[in-house]
Amino acid sequence: MALDGLVISALAKETAEKLTGGRIDKIHQPEKNELIISVRTFGGAYKLLLCANPSFPRFHITESTRENPEKPPMFCMLLRKHIQSGKILYVNQEENERMINIGIESYDELGFLSEKHLIMEIMGKHSNIILTDKDGKILDSIFHVDMSVSSIRQVLPGLPYLPPPSQDKINPKNESIYDIESHLSFDDTPLWKQIMDSYQGISPLVAREAVQMALGRFDIMGTESSRSDLERVAESFYSIVKDVTQNSFNPCIITDRETGKMIDFCCVDISQYGNGAIVEHFPNMSLAVESFYMKKAAKESVKQKCGDLLKIVSGNLDRCRRKLQIQFETIKKAEKKDKYKVYGDLICANIYRISQGMKEVTLENFYEENSPLVTIPLKTDITPSKNAQRYYQKYNKEKTAETETLKQMELNRIEIEYLESVEDALNMAENGVDISQIREELVSEGYLKNRGANGKKKKSSLPQPLHFVSDDGYDIYVGKNNKQNDYVTLKLARSTDIWFHTKEIHGSHAIVKTTDAMQVPDSTYLQAASLAAYYSKARNSKSVPVDYTEVKNVKKPSGAKPGMVIYVNYNTLYVDPCEEDAQRLKK
Repeated sequence: MALDGLVISALAKETAEKLTGGRIDKIHQPEKNELIISVRTFGGAYKLLLCANPSFPRFHITESTRENPEKPPMFCMLLRKHIQSGKILYVNQEENERMINIGIESYDELGFLSEKHLIMEIMGKHSNIILTDKDGKILDSIFHVDMSVSSIRQVLPGLPYLPPPSQDKINPKNESIYDIESHLSFDDTPLWKQIMDSYQGISPLVAREAVQMALGRFDIMGTESSRSDLERVAESFYSIVKDVTQNSFNPCIITDRETGKMIDFCCVDISQYGNGAIVEHFPNMSLAVESFYMKKAAKESVKQKCGDLLKIVSGNLDRCRRKLQIQFETIKKAEKKDKYKVYGDLICANIYRISQGMKEVTLENFYEENSPLVTIPLKTDITPSKNAQRYYQKYNKEKTAETETLKQMELNRIEIEYLESVEDALNMAENGVDISQIREELVSEGYLKNRGANGKKKKSSLPQPLHFVSDDGYDIYVGKNNKQNDYVTLKLARSTDIWFHTKEIHGSHAIVKTTDAMQVPDSTYLQAASLAAYYSKARNSKSVPVDYTEVKNVKKPSGAKPGMVIYVNYNTLYVDPCEEDAQRLKK
């Protein structure tokens, strides 16, 4: 895990320097597992982020803003009661573990000064934020841990706080070179793993870097090593820990040179990836951690908020697809309808040859070439004329069923296409506003019940499509969901603007604002088409077809679902979606 004990040391040092002596001004809980504490000091105002998200647990000073819920959660209210307006006394790391203890002095209900402890445990899926009093009694925690979760350690209000069970590892900050060397051996375990298994809070990244610094490569086994190799590894690991102990940090993010994806971050310089990675340095550890997690955490947060909506959309899609399968079977069955009409006609034409009580009759089928013989089943208890009528009724029943099923099948296909577009919009949602608009859309279409107070309709938020400016200076607007697509195409756009959409692929509506389409440079056409392709289901494809035409050629049929339009007189461009252009052109 990148957020190891050494990184926590750097974060604790930075946080203590900036926040010690400061007053807690505001406390917010934008997510169920995330706190933002605003602190005012003589040096300025800071925001401290404590996040117990199982995927991205972290602790650092942040500059970003979060959307807060209308009603603060209970844990947030309790923190406001106990520590808001309190003074931060210290910020300590426990040993070299991934734990932070923030001491806070505040007034209790009787007006006496008392000390509280806000403890952050960064332990992957077991991460937690806990508030205790000065005696270590738990006042509350962001996650409750009862006997059903853990029989070893419970975290519940009223219980004494107990630290997580020890892993019997050593604090590297208390070790000498000789101590470190004594924990290295010549067995068949990689040297970096021997370091990680022996010492608290050491990530694979740091352990590998110690071996890389000493021996030029990190994948060396104990069996391949000499005594001098172990000495050099012990020296390099001691050097890394010493720098951290003396508060000499070198925060950095490592990015894969080929793919551009961030690999890891660290509080010391990293060389083990060689030319395969780019190492970007930052002025402080908080900025490095926030830069690394900002996009990942935002996507994870949006994904969690989308979960219930995706489940509803997915359930309706499954229903429609099952219905479509039944409709296909009905159409296939109706293909036999013409046979029943032929049977009726043949019985009528040969009624003089048929007597009541016959089980079947074999007649020449004059509807086919050479009039082949056909055997027609009959009911023995009715007359030949009624047998003919029975086959005509079957024919009409199957014909009516086919006609109605074709109509329902078309409506079903439209619904499937619509739901797939909503599913894609949820996967592309970037923030809470996008999700809120999609939720409103599902309510208006009857897929969700209105959750407003007393069933009253909540006022719709104004669509906020993405705004880009092409290299030639033209404004480009891109919708991220059906509501925004309708707004972009039907309200924001003028008849002379140019409209873009991926060909037969679910995606965003994009427009280029212009007074004369003939004057728009080809480069702007290509950039707008690339944006339409990037904000579509084909964003990871190459050579994506994108149709474009003037807005006056785009119409919304009466009664059509949100985001659905038809268009004529269009041309097609083939472009490659590009994330870099999307980020660079965004206004």
